[in-house]
Amino acid sequence: VILMAILGNLLVMVAVCRDRQLRKIKTNYFIVSLAFADLLVSVLVMPFGALELVQDNWVYGEMFCLVRTSLDVLLTTASILHLCCISLDRYYAICCQPLVYRNKMTPLRIAVMLGGCWVIPTFISFLPIMQGWNSIGIIDLIQQRQFNKASNSTYCIFMVNKPYAITCSVVAFYIPFLLMALAYHRIYVTARAHARQIRLLQRRGNHQESRGNLSHRMRTETKAAKTLCIIMGCFCLCWAPFFVTNIVDPFVNYSVPSKLWTAFLWLGYINSGLNPFLYAFLNKAFRRAFLIILCCGAERHRRPSMLGPPGPCSTTTINGSTHVLRSVPAGGWLLPAPLRSSMGAAPQSDTFPNPKIAPSWPRSSENGEAVPVGFYIFRAVAGGTDLVLNMGHSATKRMEQ
Repeated sequence: VILMAILGNLLVMVAVCRDRQLRKIKTNYFIVSLAFADLLVSVLVMPFGALELVQDNWVYGEMFCLVRTSLDVLLTTASILHLCCISLDRYYAICCQPLVYRNKMTPLRIAVMLGGCWVIPTFISFLPIMQGWNSIGIIDLIQQRQFNKASNSTYCIFMVNKPYAITCSVVAFYIPFLLMALAYHRIYVTARAHARQIRLLQRRGNHQESRGNLSHRMRTETKAAKTLCIIMGCFCLCWAPFFVTNIVDPFVNYSVPSKLWTAFLWLGYINSGLNPFLYAFLNKAFRRAFLIILCCGAERHRRPSMLGPPGPCSTTTINGSTHVLRSVPAGGWLLPAPLRSSMGAAPQSDTFPNPKIAPSWPRSSENGEAVPVGFYIFRAVAGGTDLVLNMGHSATKRMEQ
């Protein structure tokens, strides 16, 4: 678990640092900060917990026990808050109009959100733990469990009173969980609504829709639903047992067995190793960057040039922006580079019909169906799957980003 978390999160951070295209995407700032928090969990928290389990003894002293416990609460809470921020970023990007997203997710607001992910946890970690607020009223019980007279062993025990248990659990888990559930539910509902809109438009243009195209769209919607369920399922599976027990234990006179506590805690640690796979490895852009890093920059894994081969070109205005149309041997016109990249880099055979003869309806690179310019395939970083979305007539600038 420790090795998986270290390697996975390091790979995410290196990929974003080396890939200029990944640095342009706002969501990736949250993903890098999340990877850094999970990396610190796997380096500063997990090893000492593993050593205590193996040695059945804590040999680093009482003060370092408090520091290690404070780091544990700080970094795991920061990781959960980053997951919440990623879900909110995806909500604004997918469920709102492009201009709304640009106004909401400004660089200043992103910086404030990232700062909050690191500052808020300090108020439930170092401040109360180092001051001993979590142990008020239960000091005798903590001292009793710190020492095992039979084996002459000392343990790093972290026990909390009722006020701290409720406050910590609500801030670190229940509020982020509620926001994530609402955001991903709205994302899924919006994706299905836009998919239905595209279906209706395509049926108007082609009444004899093939059965294969219908099954393809059904698979796309099913994949989107499964991905969102995996994200929420893994988060709940990893952290819900711990935080439910964290609130229940003080009210049942601290009768939860220590081995069960340890199992639930390490289940939460596993989430730090899963996050790189859920938020990065399922994304094509990240996978390509990983292959370039692991294969020492192999050319076959690099992005093809968005400009394509040089040739005659013309200009056209789409959604209020001027774009270059490059000619191809067939006599048609290529979809402008920014739009082609947002649709998954359609091959050169997928061209605009001659604009003098027919409207500009490019062919989708997925199944060859006609798709209006006002629609495009938006890759949801949080889900790692292609969600068919209508971003409206002001989407050109968003597509370029």
